[in-house]
Amino acid sequence: MSGETVSLVTVGLLLVLIATGIPLAFATGATAVILSIWLFGVDSLFLVPSRIFTLMNNYALISVPLFVLMGCILEGAGVVERLFHALHIWSGRLRGGLAVGTLLASTILAAMVGVIGAEIVVLGLVCLPAMLKRQYDKKLAVGVICAGGSLGTLLPPSIVLIVYGLVAQVSIGDLFLAAVIPGLLLVSIYLIYVLVLCYRNPELGPLAAEEELAMPFGEKLLLSRALVLPLALITAVLGSLYLGIATPTETAAVGVLGAMLIALVHGKLSWPMVYEAVRTTGSTVAMLTWIFFGASALVAVYTMAGGTAFLQGAISGLPVPPLVTVGLMMLILIVLGCFIDWIGIVLLTMPIFVPVIRQLGLDPVWFGVLFTMNMQVSYLTPPFGAAAFYLKAVAPPDVELSDIFRGVIPFIGLQLIGLTIVLFFPQVALWLPSLMK
Repeated sequence: MSGETVSLVTVGLLLVLIATGIPLAFATGATAVILSIWLFGVDSLFLVPSRIFTLMNNYALISVPLFVLMGCILEGAGVVERLFHALHIWSGRLRGGLAVGTLLASTILAAMVGVIGAEIVVLGLVCLPAMLKRQYDKKLAVGVICAGGSLGTLLPPSIVLIVYGLVAQVSIGDLFLAAVIPGLLLVSIYLIYVLVLCYRNPELGPLAAEEELAMPFGEKLLLSRALVLPLALITAVLGSLYLGIATPTETAAVGVLGAMLIALVHGKLSWPMVYEAVRTTGSTVAMLTWIFFGASALVAVYTMAGGTAFLQGAISGLPVPPLVTVGLMMLILIVLGCFIDWIGIVLLTMPIFVPVIRQLGLDPVWFGVLFTMNMQVSYLTPPFGAAAFYLKAVAPPDVELSDIFRGVIPFIGLQLIGLTIVLFFPQVALWLPSLMK
């Protein structure tokens, strides 16, 4: 059977199963089993468990549950409340100062946690009521929280980068380095947008209350202590990796230990808190693992049937410049991101796209950053933008889902601007890894 026919049958079968409401993990696994029996017979089913064993033998995969656990412990340690209060006090004299404080807090949180759902929920509980209480524009407030909360997709220690590195067989350390400047670039774009918007229309982001503006400098300085432990944790985790002291898996263990120390200092470390963090980690990683299993099995059967080679040849053979090919890949990923979770996208598409990137002479580390920025867009895009649903779950009743989707639209545009800059100027991502080497 031709690769074209296999591709059409695979996509059609997968779409039908997803449309029935079957979770992605089981839809991909079922597609793999059906294709395997149809194309190669019952005896070929050994491919499914063999792919699972191969995947689970990857030592670097241990970093995923450890980083998730680190994020869950920090969520329970009350770090965000202290961070947000300190940053808000320092930025209170700016129009839109609360939104600026939220973006700065979410940036620090992203560099510690890397779990998008947890970040948006905490920001929604802490920052959204504060902004609405001070008469901030509702759409601006929800847009800032969703865009800021999704920064964990890009900023290290991003789980998306870890999974991409495993699938693409690219150094996770290089990916972490490459994502730093694009991540900070995106934060800068957000901050500029918020400040310009609020200074042009002051009603969108009023100044802080008078008692906050009148706070003595010494008290503000004391509040800054809330920044010390989070920044120390970020330095310990990323510094040990960048300096070559520890592997990504070992840095994740350092992060868990640091998170527990922060919880202890804040008086939040207790058996119930640790139990809840471990329980949440277990359920999150179990979901990710099942998606790993299903997508990995499907890719194995699809590759054996010649589908991967067909698509790689079709994409690399396009009579267009390499950047146009990459642009088409980004467009495909944006469309997929509207309907499929990022983990399914990386496992299904990267075995096809990454070999083409290498064949075109492009850097897979740079492409990994582009992919991760693209997945950040997918967290905001309707109809299934996960960030909107995370925020709706904790937002006040008068904040409708339609308000959230309208609020994120400008930030989707800002994310696409950042993506375009990195696409046309690869050194934005590659300068730091080359400098460290």
